[in-house]
Amino acid sequence: MFYHICFAMAGYYHQFQHQGAVLGYLQAGSGPEHLLIFHGFGQDHTAFNALAGELDKKFTLYSFDLFFHGQSQWPKGEIPLSKTYWKDLLDQFLKEKAIVNFSLMGFSLGGKFALASLEAFPSRISSVYLLAPDGIKTNIWYSLATYPVALRWLFKSMILKPGRFQSIVKGARKLHLVDRGVSKFAESQMNTEEKRKRVYYSWVVFRQLKFDLGRIASIINSNNINLYVFVGQFDKIITAKNMALLLHRVPDHHFQILETGHNGLIEKSIEVLRNIGSKSP
Repeated sequence: MFYHICFAMAGYYHQFQHQGAVLGYLQAGSGPEHLLIFHGFGQDHTAFNALAGELDKKFTLYSFDLFFHGQSQWPKGEIPLSKTYWKDLLDQFLKEKAIVNFSLMGFSLGGKFALASLEAFPSRISSVYLLAPDGIKTNIWYSLATYPVALRWLFKSMILKPGRFQSIVKGARKLHLVDRGVSKFAESQMNTEEKRKRVYYSWVVFRQLKFDLGRIASIINSNNINLYVFVGQFDKIITAKNMALLLHRVPDHHFQILETGHNGLIEKSIEVLRNIGSKSP
């Protein structure tokens, strides 16, 4: 077990290993409840440093590096991460930490991991905090890039030939198939070879993390799980409209639109989460 002190969040960084995979995480806080946190694309466990400072007396927090981010390692190339594998990995982690009941938080891409964890351990979840979560509505560009083999090959080729990606984005703009803000966000995530590799492998390896919202809602409702959802008013990536697909199935929920874009949502959520009890919405 590897760890080092991280002064930014006054915790310890560890690496949990399971069947060749390495899942890095920062453990912080001393609260009686447990909160598992999953960051967004292009971030790492430090994305929640400020948030942890507000919740570390209520929770013991575990802020993870997703695979292809931070120090986490996926050992299986393009083989997809299955829900079964994730459940087994997380089960071993929970046993090692002697965690029985816990809550979940996911921002953007991390929303997929929060939802997968919810499906895996429905009776053990107290609350779920979703910040502009991916996984509620499948993006058509995601599907095109990860499912048809020929298009997946084209997407992979963009790692070394970014001009192809730029041409596609320009064409999509001209045809009004993509919002300018969304295309600018995509370009910012594809402007180096390292970033393009992370995009490709994250999308391809995580492609099985898809969810039946009826089942998700049934899990939340039948287990009396507190659901909190936050989105940014100016977010062009994941919008309030996208959340309706889940929220109308869960009558008892807390939903708030905050005055920010996608990237500022974690920071804007701090004040709200500070005042929300972990047991009642």
